[in-house]
Amino acid sequence: MQIYTTLVQDELRAVAGEIQRLEHAGYDGVLTQENRHDPFLPLGVAAVNSDRLRLGTGVAIAFPRSPMVMANLGWDLQAASKGRFELGLGTQVKGHNERRFSVPWSAPVPRLKEYIGALRAIWRSWKTGAPLAFDGEHYRFTLMTPNFTPEAMPFSPPPVTMAAVGPAMLRLAGEVADGVRLHAFCTRKYFQNAVLPQLQTGLDRAGRNRASLQVSGGGFVVTGATDAEVERSIEFHRQRIAFYGSTRAYWPVLEQHDLLDVGEQLNAMARQSQWRDMPAVISDDVLQLFCAIGRHDQIATQIESRFAGLADAVSDSASYEMPGRLPAQVIEDIRAIPMAFQGFSAGA
Repeated sequence: MQIYTTLVQDELRAVAGEIQRLEHAGYDGVLTQENRHDPFLPLGVAAVNSDRLRLGTGVAIAFPRSPMVMANLGWDLQAASKGRFELGLGTQVKGHNERRFSVPWSAPVPRLKEYIGALRAIWRSWKTGAPLAFDGEHYRFTLMTPNFTPEAMPFSPPPVTMAAVGPAMLRLAGEVADGVRLHAFCTRKYFQNAVLPQLQTGLDRAGRNRASLQVSGGGFVVTGATDAEVERSIEFHRQRIAFYGSTRAYWPVLEQHDLLDVGEQLNAMARQSQWRDMPAVISDDVLQLFCAIGRHDQIATQIESRFAGLADAVSDSASYEMPGRLPAQVIEDIRAIPMAFQGFSAGA
């Protein structure tokens, strides 16, 4: 199994030292998020200050950026990192696209499928010198001259992973993506009964096998060096689970466990702005459904119990404010857990 963590994003001057610390510890990769800060800038610093770690966006929001803009970002980071970049994309919801990013909204699944196709067409043109000729419903790219073509690089274009929650997006991930980043609001039962069948449907559509798709996430990892640190992390994650549980879009997860009443209670509390009281609704039993929990000396066993046979990669951090601190031996124990994924295609 692969183990990722988050990378500092609020202070670019701290990135070089942090990426070297994480590389020395033995992590497989780092991820950035598109929340308060740009997800690409820290990865540029990390690319030229590390040698081994995979560097990924987990995730960057697709539609506010033209596929051409995204193609440039991906190409440059792949070149700078010498082939270690992973472009993770997400669609976000309608409200954020229209009101936070001020971009038009349309059905996200067909649009993202076309977006990924456009990205790969641009990269193929840059890689092979073939004329750029992509004509879709949402995107059209037909102009590429030497002045706008990046310098050649000896690496394949970066793999494209995507966030997926609903059935249609999960099927799309299986069909066209190199990897899928699952939402952490996920239980093992939901993973088995709802997520994997949809991914397999997409894989079957494309004539692919499971080993070609990196499946990451699908739950929380709650850990710390001491019992007190674990307890603090538990309360942080209890709050996150309560927040997600109040949102109707995530209720299919609760329904797998006959916990719809919990979602309805949280939703009613959210509408009354009772945010501080909501974590108390999440019992320890419910918390265990969503999390692998344990001290550093316990967490590898807990991750194996919670994720083995399902996920190929997990992250020990849900925020750059909580940087990964796993000891090197624990990371090795996690990496020894078997996974289905056999690596990104050389043509990714």
